Amino acid sequence: MTAHANLLTERVAAAAAPGLTLSAQDLRVFLNALRDLGYDTATLVAAAGLRDRDLANPDARVSCEACGRLFSCAQQQRFTPNLGLELARVTPLGAWPLVDYLVLTSDTVANGAHQLVRYLRLTSNPVAVIIRDDTDPVRIEMATNVQPLAMEFLAALIHLHFRTETEGRFTCLSVNFQHQLDDRDGFERALASPVKTNAAWNGMEIARACWQLPLRRRDPILRQMLEQHANDILEQLPQRGGLAGDVQHLLVSRIAGGDIRAHSVARALNLSARTLQRRLAEEGVTYQALVDRARKDAASRYLGHANLAIGEVAYLVGFSEPAPFHRAFKRWFGVTPERFRQQQRGHVT
Repeated sequence: MTAHANLLTERVAAAAAPGLTLSAQDLRVFLNALRDLGYDTATLVAAAGLRDRDLANPDARVSCEACGRLFSCAQQQRFTPNLGLELARVTPLGAWPLVDYLVLTSDTVANGAHQLVRYLRLTSNPVAVIIRDDTDPVRIEMATNVQPLAMEFLAALIHLHFRTETEGRFTCLSVNFQHQLDDRDGFERALASPVKTNAAWNGMEIARACWQLPLRRRDPILRQMLEQHANDILEQLPQRGGLAGDVQHLLVSRIAGGDIRAHSVARALNLSARTLQRRLAEEGVTYQALVDRARKDAASRYLGHANLAIGEVAYLVGFSEPAPFHRAFKRWFGVTPERFRQQQRGHVT
């Protein structure tokens, strides 16, 4: 058992890609799952070098290195074969409310899978997912540049949730992993689908008939409402990766009345202000440039609200006086806020 534990500990630790983070909210989902599996999560949090106050902060980002340490400590505390699978088995639908309900209100497995791929970016899941439904059987492929634990967790979660939402009818022709599992037979029994290891690719093969199975809670009206909300959020999310992307995530949530000072954002990322500035410089961007972009994006959104005066928009995006806001807006868009609003409403060209 020690050899298995050491192997998985190494595989989990390898997950800790430098510079990558996930939200404290997402980490709490995994901590809840570990607790349900009988782990002492307070001990794990402390051993990983994390603090309760960091996890309580909705804006906080946690390094993947720290997450890797947490799962490694869990396996040292008590070895669990197929830990990714076991985490998926105790993670309920609704753990990620918006994404989960975007999927389960879809009409079919196919529609739900496409919703997952489109909106997975709303979570911190590091696995890149591609659907190839121009082939027979259909393939859901998963990128190979992440840790085995994350791959096993997401594959199991997709499979188990689709099986629940099709009242037990969903199955796969095969679930494929390029790496070895702790217990392939146990994984296969849990999914009731063939599982292959040392495969040429990661992901699932699904028969056409299964791909078109209806989901039991399909609801086009609710789905449309959720999509509108999710699309609004996606428009605000940064395209950048790395630390700059994490900073932009925080600025999006804080730009209207939140604390966007560099030292406050750095603290939410468990960094010093000096380290934050240095690492952003290494990525070729400055903190002020990210703030400027966040203000620009927010200003364009807020001007679309007819009930907000331009002076209120200026205040919401961090300007104490209208004049500097007007100068910044002219620099961003080449027109005044008033003319921009008229153009948005189609009054001028």
